[in-house]
Amino acid sequence: MQTKNLVLRSMLGIALLFASLGYAQQSMKPPAQNVNAKKHPNLAAAQRLCDQAFQKITAGQQANEWDMEGHAAKAKDLLDEASKELKQAAVAANKGHK
Repeated sequence: MQTKNLVLRSMLGIALLFASLGYAQQSMKPPAQNVNAKKHPNLAAAQRLCDQAFQKITAGQQANEWDMEGHAAKAKDLLDEASKELKQAAVAANKGHK
C-alpha cells in the first residue's frame, strides 16, 4: 500500500512539474509585433515597447533565478494581452477608414 501511494504521489509531482514547465514556456514567448507600422506608427511603436518590456522582465527573472512569486510571469502575460489589444485597435481603425 505504501508503495502504491509513493508511486501515485510521484506521478502527481511529475504531472505538476510538466504543467508548470508548459506554463513557463508559454510565458517565454514574446508578444507579437504585427501592427503595420506604415498605417499605424504609434500602435506599432507601442507593440515594440511591449516587446522591450517583456525582454527586460525576462532578464530580471534570470537575474533573480526566476523567483518572483509569479508576478513577473503575470506581467509578461499582461504585456502579451496588451500587444493583442493593440493589434485589435489597428484592425478597428482600418475598418473605420474604408
